[in-house]
Amino acid sequence: MDINKSRYELTAVKPDQYPVVEMPEIALVGRSNVGKSSIINTLLNRRGLARVSSEPGKTRGINFYNIDDTLYFVDLPGYGFAKVSKAEKAAWGRMIETYLNKRKQLKMVLMLVDIRHQPTADDRMMYNWIVEMGLAHMVIATKADKITRGRIQGRLSEIRKTLDIRPGAELIAYSSETRQGRDQVWKEIEGAIIQQAVIAPPAADL
Repeated sequence: MDINKSRYELTAVKPDQYPVVEMPEIALVGRSNVGKSSIINTLLNRRGLARVSSEPGKTRGINFYNIDDTLYFVDLPGYGFAKVSKAEKAAWGRMIETYLNKRKQLKMVLMLVDIRHQPTADDRMMYNWIVEMGLAHMVIATKADKITRGRIQGRLSEIRKTLDIRPGAELIAYSSETRQGRDQVWKEIEGAIIQQAVIAPPAADL
């Protein structure tokens, strides 16, 4: 995808703060410190657009990034961060669920997991929820540059087994350092947007 301009637009914590324009949205979900900011930056060919924090759990709202006034990347709060109160965890969970459940502009979910580690109970719960909701999605195993090439396929197989990823569902290794997987992610995003546009019912005549 050719990108001319991209920008951070706003942070929302509830639906009435979401952008009001009718542009397709691609949401990114994953545990804190899984690399959501880094993947946004590499997908958009921008350094520092999404701030990479050294402290997990810093994303406290839903961040919207505008791409050429035609598409939004939506960075949802990282889940599974231990050093926050139960009340704050619950609030983040409601924020994520409300967006994924109600946002009609949502066209695809990119679920991120760290290729070096087994998916957690939180990851399994998130993936099962995405599948049950029937959301278009792909799973991205980040930080592929942190392991040897010879281990990548084995780790992908373990992730697929642990999450019980259905046959045919996309699971890829990604590196924000080497840009491995970038073209494949964009291919899936573009395909999801086109498919959703084709199957969307026509607007009713007024």
